[in-house]
Amino acid sequence: MTTANNLRGQLWSDEPSKIDFLAAQAIAETISDAVLDDDLDPLAIGLSGPWGSGKTTVLELIKADLDQRSDPKQAKILTIRTDPWRYDPAVGAKESLIAEVLDALSLELAESTTDAQKDESKAKTAKRLLKRLAARVDWSKAISVAAKTSLTLQLPNVDDVLGIIKKKSDDDEADDEPRGLAGFQAEFAELMESDELSHVHRVAVLVDDLDRCLVDTVIETLEAIRLFLSVEGMAFVIAADEERVAEAIRTKLPEWTMPTERPGGEDALPPEPPSKLYLHKIVQTTVPLPALGAFDTEAYVLLLQLQNRAAGPLTSAQLGSVIAECQRLRSVGAFDDLKAPDGLDVQAELSFAHRLTTILYEKLRGNPRRIKRFLNDLNIRRSIASRRGIELEFEVVAKLMVLEVLLPDQFQAVLSWLRTGELRDRLEALESLTKAPKTDAEEPNLVDETAQPDEESETEPPTLDAEISPDDTTPSSQSSVAPHFADDLLRWAKLAPDLHDLDLSPYLHLAASFRGDLLVSADLPQRLRDLAAQLASTRTVDRHQVSDDALRALPIEDVDLLLRHLSLRARDRVQEQRGAVTGIGRLAVVHAATQPTALDAFRRLPAQNLQVGTAIHLAGLTLPGMKEVIDELSGRLPDGQIKTALTTPPPGGRRS
Repeated sequence: MTTANNLRGQLWSDEPSKIDFLAAQAIAETISDAVLDDDLDPLAIGLSGPWGSGKTTVLELIKADLDQRSDPKQAKILTIRTDPWRYDPAVGAKESLIAEVLDALSLELAESTTDAQKDESKAKTAKRLLKRLAARVDWSKAISVAAKTSLTLQLPNVDDVLGIIKKKSDDDEADDEPRGLAGFQAEFAELMESDELSHVHRVAVLVDDLDRCLVDTVIETLEAIRLFLSVEGMAFVIAADEERVAEAIRTKLPEWTMPTERPGGEDALPPEPPSKLYLHKIVQTTVPLPALGAFDTEAYVLLLQLQNRAAGPLTSAQLGSVIAECQRLRSVGAFDDLKAPDGLDVQAELSFAHRLTTILYEKLRGNPRRIKRFLNDLNIRRSIASRRGIELEFEVVAKLMVLEVLLPDQFQAVLSWLRTGELRDRLEALESLTKAPKTDAEEPNLVDETAQPDEESETEPPTLDAEISPDDTTPSSQSSVAPHFADDLLRWAKLAPDLHDLDLSPYLHLAASFRGDLLVSADLPQRLRDLAAQLASTRTVDRHQVSDDALRALPIEDVDLLLRHLSLRARDRVQEQRGAVTGIGRLAVVHAATQPTALDAFRRLPAQNLQVGTAIHLAGLTLPGMKEVIDELSGRLPDGQIKTALTTPPPGGRRS
């Protein structure tokens, strides 16, 4: 198995995608329509959604759509991408945003001026305005004035305006021009209306990551939009979580200093908090970005898997064909009729997406970034495990990662099963319950397309009170333990594939080490733990440190504890199987009364995971009744090396 196959494709970048995996084109085009609507000029429109919901990707789609609609000669749409989160704090948010807009306009003037127009007289007006705007305001004073006037949502008074006038310099071109905030806005409007920019129909400023900014940056960016740049020809699309922005406003501007809505009648809607009123004074309307539904979650996982499939990613045309198919099937809400491009087989990726959709949808709340992060974590864990010699199928690791990442309480329960040596028995009982005949009262299917995402599971983590017999695996015999498995754990167990026949111990030890968990068995007293480690060691020198006389001196209660512990280790931890079986054999030889318990431990070994060294050791034991155990184990084995090693009599005669 190659490294590339182990990784199952490359990792997915967190950078915004230029390909619409989120079915967000309709939202992007709607916002573009608003940006270009002359009746809404000037415009500030919000694009709201939680972190990771795809706002930046939608901004990319908006930019692409506006660029496509732009007519560079007659009705150009100048788009400016800005990210206040990356502003230099030493410069300030107002200055940074205004500078980016002026820089873009300056560049547009330079590019749009033909060779015949490059003399100063043709571009004199615009260049003069740009120069004066760049040096217009004493920003250190403007910041304090804007913060003050924000409290009342009004323009500053005359004294405030005079307070931010720069002292006249020798470079000033006129003595009677208005100065201050109002003067800046008036001159900026004049610039936008100048002949040199007459070919620009709209300047669309796409503001990203405002909800990640510190409080001061949030406030100053909104103030710059409202007080300085809100003139005809300007449109702002502000991508941010509205609740986080409102929270920033509440932090900076205490609500008791802000105006409130006038009280309405009994049938009036609840009043908005002042922080929302402030925000809505600047942003006319907000377009919510919906979380992915169940169908779109499945489509998103499918497209991500196809984008980085292990067998080689699809071409742009093939990927585009699958995206179009997802669009076509959205009204149906199922992928049963998916037509793959050019006969390409996508069933493996589709099956994987279908199995994980419901639990990813519910637990990750349809959040694209969290889904992508889960898949990245899955690929990284699979790669690390493989490089450590832990060979598990991709689907197995995916199922375990679902448990670890999305159901952490239940994952702790599974680790406790490994810690106490009950992993195989518990998993077998759990999986047998998922295959029991369903009653009318039971959930008919794991995949509930109508389920709504839950913030957290309401089920309690499973307890470990019940003693489960490994031989009682029929649905009827397991009914008594059903209450001890949480609903989330039962639903998880229904995910393919079954795990109880697999050696999960190395992987779970790796997963526990990443979490800092110690898988120390609590059922074995500390006084016996070193002794158990020596008995189960595969190193001869370790085993020889424990003499038969020392074992004979053990009380029978301690021998029983050691036998149970070693039996469970041999059954659950394949890499420790041979050492544990050796220790069981020694105890049975020294304490004859425990031989039936030892034979039962050998009989319960998973035949499909039996190791050659274990088989050779079992073949050499001379315990009474060993022949019957050998016959039973060999009957569960296919012909081959392990069966031959198990059934070959040792030199010097057969067992008793």
